[in-house]
Amino acid sequence: MTLTERTMAGFRAAFGSEPDGVAFAPGRVNLIGEHVDYNDGLVLPLPISTGTAVAWSRCDGSEVEAVALDFGKERDRFLARSAKPHQPADWRSYLRGMAQGMDAQGVKLAIVGSNPRGAGLSSSASLCIALGRAMAAAGQVDPTHRELALMAQIAEHEWAGVHCGIMDQMAIAAGEPGHALLLDCRNLETRQVALPEDWAVIIVQSGVTRGLVEGHYNARRRDCELAAQALGITSLRDADEDMIRAANLDPVIAARALHVVSEIARTAEAVSAIEAHDLAAMGTLLRASHASLRDQFEVSVPAVDELVDLANAAIGPQGGARMTGGGFGGAIVAVLAADAAPRFIATLEQQFAQPRRAALNPMIEGKGRHLAGIEL
Repeated sequence: MTLTERTMAGFRAAFGSEPDGVAFAPGRVNLIGEHVDYNDGLVLPLPISTGTAVAWSRCDGSEVEAVALDFGKERDRFLARSAKPHQPADWRSYLRGMAQGMDAQGVKLAIVGSNPRGAGLSSSASLCIALGRAMAAAGQVDPTHRELALMAQIAEHEWAGVHCGIMDQMAIAAGEPGHALLLDCRNLETRQVALPEDWAVIIVQSGVTRGLVEGHYNARRRDCELAAQALGITSLRDADEDMIRAANLDPVIAARALHVVSEIARTAEAVSAIEAHDLAAMGTLLRASHASLRDQFEVSVPAVDELVDLANAAIGPQGGARMTGGGFGGAIVAVLAADAAPRFIATLEQQFAQPRRAALNPMIEGKGRHLAGIEL
């Protein structure tokens, strides 16, 4: 049964009627450009085959009623204009934030996701964009990609307490199959970057579930803000390495800033590598990104480092791998030749130690494979 079929069946079981439609939003994997979106930087995410489906139906009145089929059929019911954030923050927080942002009227919703939660593939932004699309269809309005992304970011900030950047929301709202999205987070300008037909992007779960609010994501953002204040600039997008090294910053704050500056540069170089079909150059950039995230930004964990090291050894010089997402667990992303993918996956399954190996479930994405949902 497909994700859409499961969602429609769940709607029928929950509400006793057929939905008017089903909205979908993918997850995303970030190829490179990590922890720079809230620093006005450049990022390069890719929409993936898994995501969130929301079956919807208009109804009389102004009440929003929803069922989360992945959470034991948990329900929520409220008036959009008078909703308050749910505590503790969970799926209902995002639902209520999007309903208020969309000024939702009477609607019934059934929600199903195929994104692994806590894997760094942006299940929360996928949920928000899918909810926004469902509410837009029900209300017969047509927000732009940017408007929808900004609503979703507000839901994250003000309703769930995660002070994220705009990358995830824009990648999911504006991404196109088979393309990475070069996003300038300062002005939200985008450019679609086609992936070479003979490249594969493989996402591998580490088995370490992460939590952004409970972890250190917000603390890293504060570190970056402190660095920008100390340098007398609006954001670290305006900094360079010489400026940071000359500023006599606290060593930890300086390390955070150095990661941001170098990662923005690597993102621009990655676009050139993709357009030149240069796998070796792309691999070098991915490996450098992981080292910076591990050593300067300190958002990796040993199990993820182990998986990245194994992946890079298996790939060799033609490609590379790094952690992806906010950090503290989650998934890694690898870019390599498509014909090398089966051997690469077999190597990881043999060498990544139990019990984590059972959680690998690699997904292959790419220009020729996008939305294929290959799971081995």
